[in-house]
Amino acid sequence: MGIYNWLVYVWGKMPILLEGALLTVQLTAIAVGFGFIIGIFAGMGRISKNRLIKSISVIYIDFIRGTPLLVQILIVYMGLPQIIGRPIPAMVAAIVSLSINSGAYVAEIVRSGIQSIDKGQTEAARSLGMTHSQTMIHIILPQAVRRIIPPLGNEFIAMLKDSSLVSVIALEELMRKAQLIYTRDYRPFDILIAASIIYLIMTLSISKLVRFSERRLRTSDK
Repeated sequence: MGIYNWLVYVWGKMPILLEGALLTVQLTAIAVGFGFIIGIFAGMGRISKNRLIKSISVIYIDFIRGTPLLVQILIVYMGLPQIIGRPIPAMVAAIVSLSINSGAYVAEIVRSGIQSIDKGQTEAARSLGMTHSQTMIHIILPQAVRRIIPPLGNEFIAMLKDSSLVSVIALEELMRKAQLIYTRDYRPFDILIAASIIYLIMTLSISKLVRFSERRLRTSDK
């Protein structure tokens, strides 16, 4: 009887939770998308021979990876307005902070992907008269991208879960929707279990897509 009542209650709240879940997926996709762009430049900068570029990349990666995402969100949402003199919308703050955070982790994925390519290919390309930039763009990066797709999938899953932290700035993604419901109905256990199941379904679905892409990549490499 308890389970039946729980199902009835949760089913009635499902449209609100799914609305929050949709925003969670959108935030994650945007953050990882921008993070991928940032990560490519930061990852290449991390192994650059230019000391200034390498130093900037290392400082960025180490700072972001070494500080909590929650602090980064609050810096963007509450700290930056103090400097620029105007408030930042919650959605913008969430995208900026999540993207910057994701970029640091993607940078390490990109760096490892680039360094996993045999150095002989770089030497062969240079012997054909290709510049360093041409070698990187036409030879190294295309192969590295194929190898980093599975780790990028894992980063997507991690960011999907970490995006729940933007609830602290009142952005109504899945976790915030759950909070609004249980503070009104005084049934936190019921709603949090439902939210957990939705997160689990999303992460398992993405995990299956990642495994499928890995199998396809292995097949295409043969």
